[in-house]
Amino acid sequence: MALSSETGRRGTRLALVAAGVTVVLWASAFVSIRSAGSAYSPGALALGRLLAGAVVLAAISLVRREGWPPRAAWPGIAWSGVLWFGLYMVALNWAEREVDAGTAAMVVNIGPILIALLSSRLLGEGLPRPLLAGMAVSFAGAAVVGLSMSGAGHASVLGVLLCVLAAAGYAAGVVAQKPALRHASALQVTTFGCLAGAVACLPFAGVLVSEAARAPLAATANMIYLGVFPTALAFTTWAYALARTTAGRMGATTYVVPALVVPMSWLALDEVPGPLTLAGGALCLAGVAVSRRR
Repeated sequence: MALSSETGRRGTRLALVAAGVTVVLWASAFVSIRSAGSAYSPGALALGRLLAGAVVLAAISLVRREGWPPRAAWPGIAWSGVLWFGLYMVALNWAEREVDAGTAAMVVNIGPILIALLSSRLLGEGLPRPLLAGMAVSFAGAAVVGLSMSGAGHASVLGVLLCVLAAAGYAAGVVAQKPALRHASALQVTTFGCLAGAVACLPFAGVLVSEAARAPLAATANMIYLGVFPTALAFTTWAYALARTTAGRMGATTYVVPALVVPMSWLALDEVPGPLTLAGGALCLAGVAVSRRR
């Protein structure tokens, strides 16, 4: 019994570390998207990112001899691949051309709320009070960060709708992925989900080739970075952690991302955060801490 308890605690610690790796790398993606998005259109950027990620994941899977996922895992893999790896990435890339970063941060952060509602309805996970309270606090923090970053930016109706579409694709993809992890490993689910997303984005192949021929090296390097780290590595650690907790709690954990984007933008882009931005980031972290309570 003691050994089983210790194993469970170790698994929980590893899941927390995996979730931490995910949110740090996803936060870094916002900085890289700014550079790559200046040279690549939304669909081409999504396809290039997914192809880079798929190459890395396929190589690791071959070395580890992961093999094909069981048949029972394929519906979840396919749906999460198309909705999250494909639709979400294209919609978010496009939305960030139509709205300022602050508006995008606010609207896309309805995603964790949608995850909690969908997982409660479709996966029977329930809506514990600490999760609801923590998400409310974190969403308030994300809204504060977004408002403080908006400044004199712009926000079109199309851009807001694209942000909502991105949030819906993210939420539906996560909820679809959770059952697949009962039958296949985190690496299998991520690898074939990434491949499914790349296939869905193949209509942008011609645009990707033409834009890559004239894109600056820095933009292409950032696109490859997005594929290797925030996609291949971060989506795998996400799947590992998701297999060991509820979809609602994992969704709430991503509210750490807005808090991390603030110092990363400060360091990489010299965007000095104001007091309101720092306060919003602190609220995001506090809300995540509350949501993780049992």
